[in-house]
Amino acid sequence: MGTTVQLTAADGHRFAAYRAEPKAPPRGGLVVVQEIFGVNSHIRAVADSYAADGYLAIAPALFDRVERGFESGYSQPEIERGRTFIPKIQLDDTMKDIAAAIKDIASAGKTGIVGYCWGGTVAWVAAAKVTGLACSVPYYGGGVAANANLQPQCPVMFHFGATDHAIPLADAEKVRAAHPKQAFYIYPAGHGFNCDQRASYHGESAKLARERSLEFLRKHLG
Repeated sequence: MGTTVQLTAADGHRFAAYRAEPKAPPRGGLVVVQEIFGVNSHIRAVADSYAADGYLAIAPALFDRVERGFESGYSQPEIERGRTFIPKIQLDDTMKDIAAAIKDIASAGKTGIVGYCWGGTVAWVAAAKVTGLACSVPYYGGGVAANANLQPQCPVMFHFGATDHAIPLADAEKVRAAHPKQAFYIYPAGHGFNCDQRASYHGESAKLARERSLEFLRKHLG
């Protein structure tokens, strides 16, 4: 189990983050980026799982710039409410929060980032715009294709679902074509396939994607 800490971004914004520490000296650090549902029980569990694998994991509450302490489940009304945060968030501000999270876990060694849904977009943009990242793992980021022109400063591993209702397969292929040297995987699953609290959860795809992600982190972080 992790703890909630307070971080301060370069512009003075203070925000919460869930920090999960490994039992042994860390292999590296990992920023875990939320979906549109906040740093909820699922995201905390993801951070805990990576801490169990040896990484100092931190999940910053990126919606604190709009509403502090927001977290929700996955019902349709909650999905609709979560979506309302996106136009209220400036990604440049989000990058400041990501940079603060990286700084907080810098003592762990090399740092990577993994993000899901909206967090997948954040993980991709951070790979291009935030210094201090050794690798990035975006899962089904809806805004990745729109930002495919960005050039990452670190190795990236993309995960997409073939039947994702929110991300056309053509968008995923656009990303692959723009960045052919990066790791790229498509699974027989829909949007949110990694989250075991969602109806779209696909266990086999989630397991395989996590195995690949962990191997990627071992290669680039330790």
